[in-house]
Amino acid sequence: MKKFLFSISLILALFVGGCQSSSGAQAQHTSQSDETNHTTEASNETKASQRLQPAVKKSATPTLFIHGYQGTTNSFKSMINDMQEENIAQREMLITVHADGSIDTQGELSGEKTNPLIQVIFEDNVNDEWNQTEWVKSTLSFLKEDYQIDKVNLVGHSMGGVSAYRYMGSYGQEDTLPEVENFIAIGAPFNDFVDTSNYQSIEDLLKDGPEELSGRYQDFTELTPQIPDDVSVLLIAGQLSKENYSDGTVPLTSALSTYPLLKNNGFKVDYSIIQGDRSSHSMLHENKKVNELIEQRLWK
Repeated sequence: MKKFLFSISLILALFVGGCQSSSGAQAQHTSQSDETNHTTEASNETKASQRLQPAVKKSATPTLFIHGYQGTTNSFKSMINDMQEENIAQREMLITVHADGSIDTQGELSGEKTNPLIQVIFEDNVNDEWNQTEWVKSTLSFLKEDYQIDKVNLVGHSMGGVSAYRYMGSYGQEDTLPEVENFIAIGAPFNDFVDTSNYQSIEDLLKDGPEELSGRYQDFTELTPQIPDDVSVLLIAGQLSKENYSDGTVPLTSALSTYPLLKNNGFKVDYSIIQGDRSSHSMLHENKKVNELIEQRLWK
């Protein structure tokens, strides 16, 4: 009788153990399947996200960054670092232009399709736009002679944008200098510090130009038709709030003032107004949205 009961107990134990083992294996299989499904879904989401991201176009055309009044190597430092870290472009050279137009360099242009970035520093960083125009010319002449550069992009913040614009109107037609493919101005006071927002809407400004013209803007009225009409232009302006039509330094109406001037002369020109955080004048080149606008314009 004891042997009979022991046999039954053994059979039941084996049966229950087998069921538990099978159940455990099934649970483990289900867990692995769920993990696989999650991994597949994440992979699909990543691929979908990658498909949504525009491909970066790589070329050997250098992009020059020109700082504003009192600018230093820090002026475009974080923007250039971000572009390099994201493998969108590559920092390759820093050019320092002395007051006599002579040039010192750090780094070398590789000639490879890296979207090379060049930071331009004016040793005398508080000089006027006329001298800065000559220094921009010296820089481009150097790139042409020493590196056989035929095309460049210009990105100018504040006075750097003004000087680059004056350069294009003064020397843009010269075939001994590199051709400017794209020009991007960030918070550039094209109509000096004249603010027409109190009596002129932004819509009217973009259509008709500023109602009050500075001496600088009058110069640009004459110079704009001399800029090669295949230059693509993007104007970026900062606006601190809905009530403040300014980046704290440059009026919105000044930063956008050349839009109708360019439009009426047949240029491809666009504008963007940056609002909210980091829309102040000195923070525009620290703004991720500005980075994205530049990247989209030049390389995507």
